[in-house]
Amino acid sequence: MFDFKNKIVVVTGGARGIGKCIREKFEQAGATVCVIDLLQNDYFVGDLADKATLEKFADKVISDYGRVDFLINNAAPKSCGISSASYEDFEYALKVGVTAPFYLSKLFAPYFPSGASIVNISSSRDRMSQPETESYTAAKGGIASLTHALAVSFSGKVRVNSISPGWIDNNYTVYEGADAIQQPAGRVGNPPDIANMVLYLCSDMAGFITGENICIDGGMTRRMIYHGDFGWSLGE
Repeated sequence: MFDFKNKIVVVTGGARGIGKCIREKFEQAGATVCVIDLLQNDYFVGDLADKATLEKFADKVISDYGRVDFLINNAAPKSCGISSASYEDFEYALKVGVTAPFYLSKLFAPYFPSGASIVNISSSRDRMSQPETESYTAAKGGIASLTHALAVSFSGKVRVNSISPGWIDNNYTVYEGADAIQQPAGRVGNPPDIANMVLYLCSDMAGFITGENICIDGGMTRRMIYHGDFGWSLGE
């Protein structure tokens, strides 16, 4: 369905989970993928929270390939809450989740060709929360807003969009009962549900889409919930 032969793709956090699936999908479509992750991988191991590491990574990509067609900011920030998170914990989450996507976009800006695309991975947490998730939620809200700011700044040169995944099970577990049916789609999501949209947003088929945030959550954030309705109970 997609042809990305001779395209150069950067995927942050591409060693596992959604990022690994994105990498595999691009490679299957003919692209060359450059991964940066704390986990071992065959391109670049490094901490996205470190400015010098980002610069070294960007230098390597440009030295190796001379351009970046698609930048996928996928790496997940640390999740910790108001009760336990230190200043340093919160700062680190924002560095990984917001600052690194901004800085990589800036570093690669001179090397984006016509038709380039940036896809940021946000989360449905950008619009809803559970207790004790402040660092993750703030980072995901930040990257969702960063998306439309970059789309305007890169107007006419680079399309910039974000995706907000809901419950995505990286182990492809098949859930039944309440875990499944609480999503109107009737199931929990898997990495390809997100990766397929990433490839679409990078393709010419999405050429009129920029500055957009697309929530892929099986409809979960669209279900209105009231205590006592349809068996839902807040619990006391």
